[in-house]
Amino acid sequence: MFRSVSSSLLWRGLLAIAVGIVSVAWPGITVGAFVILFAVYAFLAAGTDVARAFSSDRAGPVAGYLLLGLLSLAAGVVALAWPEITAYALTIWVAAWALVTGIVEVGLAFGRGEPAGQRAMWALTGLVSVALGVVLAYRPDIGALTLATVFGLFSIFYGTSALVLAGQARRVGNTAGRLTHSAA
Repeated sequence: MFRSVSSSLLWRGLLAIAVGIVSVAWPGITVGAFVILFAVYAFLAAGTDVARAFSSDRAGPVAGYLLLGLLSLAAGVVALAWPEITAYALTIWVAAWALVTGIVEVGLAFGRGEPAGQRAMWALTGLVSVALGVVLAYRPDIGALTLATVFGLFSIFYGTSALVLAGQARRVGNTAGRLTHSAA
């Protein structure tokens, strides 16, 4: 399925567009889903940490893993008991993620030996991601519903740019394939 860069970008783009459409159409459901997914993750992490605690043969790791398990369990309970606080924390987390991702993508745009069009798409996508991160970090009080809508619009934009990059990568791959076959 992911034998080439173009097909992985194609699937990534299609998934991002689908997530974006759902997020824009139903922001309340999106926020609720994020909170529930976080709670499920926290409960799974608690279970694996406790299992690791009892698989160790020394006391130090046992206590540490039990503490991690209790913290993860508490995080899952808090997420379900107070979803508004969890949504606020997830807003801050998404801001950090978007900021770091955008900075890396802008850096990749200038550090790659790709054609100018691809570098421009990486840079533009990175700048939009940085802008999302800055806005969310500056105004986390805009609310989780607004975040879901902005995240949806961002995902649609990101998915569209991934589709453009997939098309460009496929063209480059086809051209390279023709050149190597004609040279042989």
